[in-house]
Amino acid sequence: MTKSAIVAGPMLAMGVLAMGLSGCASMKSARDRIVRAPKVCQDLTVPVYFEPNDAEITREGRRVISASAAQAKGCKVDAVRVLGLADAAGDPLSNLELSKKRAASVADAVEKAGLPAAEFEVAAAGQAGAVNKDGEQAPVRRRADVTLKLSKPK
Repeated sequence: MTKSAIVAGPMLAMGVLAMGLSGCASMKSARDRIVRAPKVCQDLTVPVYFEPNDAEITREGRRVISASAAQAKGCKVDAVRVLGLADAAGDPLSNLELSKKRAASVADAVEKAGLPAAEFEVAAAGQAGAVNKDGEQAPVRRRADVTLKLSKPK
């Protein structure tokens, strides 16, 4: 890596400083345009993970939901879809019930996150799809997937 240093007298330094400060006005307006860029309202899907055999949302899960709600602010929320999932280990009926509880707890947290009223679709898949046709288990399905269907406000 090459390092460079500029050594200048006080008059040259003052001139450079003045030139830099005079450019701030034009730089500020460009910055303002970037900061005030229109909000992009695209659909957003995030996973909320759970501890094994649990439907209580973790602290990290609450952060994910909060960040998603913040990202959706300023957009119209057309619909919220929550799908609860479970690993393939264990009893299929128990896993279905667990995935229902996960979906319900996430839907409740999303609703409380301050999003505008929207149509909610809450579903549970249990362990369905957790094992592929070759008999291999899908990695970590202890989650609920949240999809926010967003559009630009009118």
